[in-house]
Amino acid sequence: METRRWTNPGQPQTLQIGVFLLYAEAFFNVLYTLMGVYPGFFVLFAAGAVAAGYGIANEQKWGYGLGVAMAFLPFLVRLAFGVGIFSTGLINLMFEIALVALLLHPQSRDYQRIWFK
Repeated sequence: METRRWTNPGQPQTLQIGVFLLYAEAFFNVLYTLMGVYPGFFVLFAAGAVAAGYGIANEQKWGYGLGVAMAFLPFLVRLAFGVGIFSTGLINLMFEIALVALLLHPQSRDYQRIWFK
């Protein structure tokens, strides 16, 4: 029987921190949606980030692919609305870039290529 987990301490540190950042992104998307800052469809982005974090923690290839897509999604949304990639706050931008860098780090990519199902 396989155990399902929300975090996986056996993974490289880059993937572990990436999972935490995906969960944090989901939390803030829901929070800002409830506060009325973001439109309601950002709850779907939050669900995608949680699913990606859960998939990565359970070493699923679909989770990693979804995680990379969710990491690039804020940049794509800003481009789609014509706001500009760097129009967000500096701290928010820093975490978004960190998430992309952590998931695309060679250590993360090698681990998922070898161990993910």
